[in-house]
Amino acid sequence: MSVRANAAGSTARAWLGPGLAVVLLLLPFGGYGLARAGAVPEGTPVVLGLLSAAVGFLLFPALYEERAPFRHSSSRLVARTLTGERSVDLDRIATVHLLTTFSYGRVYRTFVVRDSHGVRLGITTERSRRKLRRAIEKADANPSHDAPGPRVSRAARTCLGLAPGRGLVSHTAVALLLPAVLMPLYLVIAFRLGGH
Repeated sequence: MSVRANAAGSTARAWLGPGLAVVLLLLPFGGYGLARAGAVPEGTPVVLGLLSAAVGFLLFPALYEERAPFRHSSSRLVARTLTGERSVDLDRIATVHLLTTFSYGRVYRTFVVRDSHGVRLGITTERSRRKLRRAIEKADANPSHDAPGPRVSRAARTCLGLAPGRGLVSHTAVALLLPAVLMPLYLVIAFRLGGH
């Protein structure tokens, strides 16, 4: 398979995660429409809201995280994800963001890398993080007018050891508080749609 075909397949898979998230978030509204038409019971939006919240908030971050087996080359990271194999071009990184999640009292950090082809990969292993750090350092050291350097969030730079500061503290606080606010709000909307 050619690199171009592989990138096209990875790009298509990259849109699968956000598309699935949108469908999950809209399920209670679809259930509300069906309940109004009498096709399903009135409580359907509530059930769909609970299901969507559980699946969306827990599964969505894992859709594009790297899983074994993975391969590294001088300029690419290729890894399996829940949505298939993805290949990120480290010479053409567009953005890097830090995603922080919590489970069983532990903090999990994933570097979400998107290249100029639109391929997105969540980096979790130490070896991949080292390669990402070197790629960012290389891009920062050799800026080009044709290809601007990657946009790397302050929290990602701090976590990779590329920048000092407290960006990681505020990022972690927001990552902890945001789901605590958004999930109940989403469930309230689902309950209202269900007539409760």
